[in-house]
Amino acid sequence: MSPKIPDKLFFKIGEVAELASVEQHVLRYWEDEFDTLQPNKNRSGQRLYEKKDVELILEIQRLLYSEKYTIAGAKKRLKESKNKRAQLSLGFDRESFLDQKKKVVSELDSILKIIGDG
Repeated sequence: MSPKIPDKLFFKIGEVAELASVEQHVLRYWEDEFDTLQPNKNRSGQRLYEKKDVELILEIQRLLYSEKYTIAGAKKRLKESKNKRAQLSLGFDRESFLDQKKKVVSELDSILKIIGDG
């Protein structure tokens, strides 16, 4: 069970480390290893994590600690899940499509006859 993420715009590294139950140096290491984990930094260089960053960290933590993936395995798994989310799933029924196509063609033929006769 992952912890509830507070409703905030930004999180400091200490807050994120506490949420993920890891040390701060682990988060800094993960930033080097996972390209998608790139928190913003303020003028003084302090990391400011957004909610999406915290969600990613919790997913990395789950993969590494609960599911016992290696760093390479976790990277691969995250990439696969990103690709799955990016694909658009359309319920495609070929018969229904062909019926719709016939109707559209028939209606367009009717319109062309009307225009041509006018």
